[in-house]
Amino acid sequence: MATRTITTISPATNEPVLTRTALVESEIQPLLSASTRAFETFRHTHPLPQRQLIVERALKILADKKDILATELTEQMGRPIAYTPTEITTAKARSEYLLKISDEALADTKGEAEEGFKRYIRKEAIGPILIIFAWNYPYLILVNSLIPAILAGNTVILKPSPQTPTVAERISDIFLEAGLPPNVIQYFHSGSQTLLSAVVRSSEIRLICFTGSVAGGILVQRAASDRVVPVSLELGGKDPAYVRDDVDVEWVTEQIVDGAIFNSGQSCCAVERVYVDEKIHDEFVAAVQKVLKGYTLGDPLEKTTHIGPVISKRSAEVIRSHISDAISKGAKDVTPDNRSFQSAPPNSNFIAPTLLIDVNHDMLVMTEETFGPTIPVMKVKNDEEAVRLMNSGEFGLTASIWTKDLNKGTKLAENIEAGTVFVNRCDFPSPDLAWTGWKNSGRGVTLSRFGYEQFVKLKSFHVKDCPR
Repeated sequence: MATRTITTISPATNEPVLTRTALVESEIQPLLSASTRAFETFRHTHPLPQRQLIVERALKILADKKDILATELTEQMGRPIAYTPTEITTAKARSEYLLKISDEALADTKGEAEEGFKRYIRKEAIGPILIIFAWNYPYLILVNSLIPAILAGNTVILKPSPQTPTVAERISDIFLEAGLPPNVIQYFHSGSQTLLSAVVRSSEIRLICFTGSVAGGILVQRAASDRVVPVSLELGGKDPAYVRDDVDVEWVTEQIVDGAIFNSGQSCCAVERVYVDEKIHDEFVAAVQKVLKGYTLGDPLEKTTHIGPVISKRSAEVIRSHISDAISKGAKDVTPDNRSFQSAPPNSNFIAPTLLIDVNHDMLVMTEETFGPTIPVMKVKNDEEAVRLMNSGEFGLTASIWTKDLNKGTKLAENIEAGTVFVNRCDFPSPDLAWTGWKNSGRGVTLSRFGYEQFVKLKSFHVKDCPR
C-alpha cells in the first residue's frame, strides 16, 4: 500500500524539510465536486470587476509576505536567498500586467455591422481547471495560468511539485484572505502518477495546464487522450545563444553567463548551448572565465551566495554525466580556478558552473536538456551555420542572438524555430508577449492577451430584428 506521506528533501543537505499528506483515491471526487459547485456559483455572483478587485488585493498580500515566501523557496528548492525575493516581486508585476489587460482580453468581439442584425462573440468561463506546476520557478509558473483563469471566472485545482508544496497552500490562503469564495482555489498533494491520471481523466476537469518535463507532459497528455479536453503543455528546452563577431564581448559575456547558470541552470529557458563566431571565440571564452571567477557557490541561505545546489541527487547525476560524456568525446573543461567551486562536496547536489569548449553535436551536453550550470561553447564559421545548429534538435522554447546590428539580428531571428527569439537578451519571459513552445517544448500559450484564450470558450450571438 502506498504511503500517504510526501517528504520534501532539502537540495542543500539532502535531509527532510517538511512532510505533507497525499491525496488518496476516495478524496478525488469530493475535490472535483467542490470545484464544480464553486464554479456554478462564482461565475454568476462575481462579475469581472469583483474578480479584478480580489486579484488586486491578493497581489498586495503576496507582496507583503515576500520575505517568508522567499525563505520557504530557498529551503525547499535551493535557490540562494539573495534571489528568491525577486521571484515574488516578479510574479506580482507579471500578474499586474495580466490584470491590467483583462478588460480588453475578456471583452466581447463585435461581428460585422449589418442593418437589422446584432452579432458578437462572448468569452465565457470553461469550468474547473487543473494546474500542475513545477518547482523551479513555482510562483512565476503558477501565476501564468492562475491569474487569467480566475479573472475569466473559472475555478482551479492546483497540484504543486512535492518539492515546493507550500506554494499552493500559500496562494490558496492569500486569495481567501483577499475575498475569493471557498473552493474557487483548491489544491492537493500527490507523488502518484496513477492518482494524477485519475484526476486528469475526470470529465469535471475542463482544461489541464502542465508545466514540467517532456516525459511528465506526455504522461498527462496520454491520460487525457480518451476524452475531448484541451491540454496545455510547457515542457523542456535546449535554448541556444549565438554570439556574432561585432559584439561588446565583456557585456555579452556577463548576460550569457547569467542566462546559463542563474538558478543553477534550472530554467526551461536557460541558455544551454552557446555558438560563437570563430573570430572572437578565444576572447569570449577568456571573458567567461573572468566572469565565473566572481561567482560564489555555496549555502543558499547565505546572502553572498550566487549559485546554490541543484534540486536532487538524480539531477546532479544527470549533469555530471553530460559533462563526463562531453569530455570523453574530446571537449575540454576550461572552468577557471574558484575556491568556492572547488570546495563543493564531491557527491553532493552542489554542482560548480562548468565551462566547456571544443564541443559538438555528438555530445549530450549539446543535444539533451542538461538543466544545470553548464556553459558549452562551440565555434561557428558564419550566420548560416549558427542558425542551422540552433534549429537542430527536438526543442524550441527560446533562442537568443547577440549583435550590434539590430536589423541583422532581427532578420536572423526570423529563421529561428522557437516560440520566443531574443536579440541581445535571454532568459526573460515578458508578460506582454506570448509564452509558447515549439516542437517538443510544448503547446498552448500563456502571458499576453493570447494567454487568456485557453481559459475561455467562445459563444457566438446572432440576433436579428423582428420584421413585424
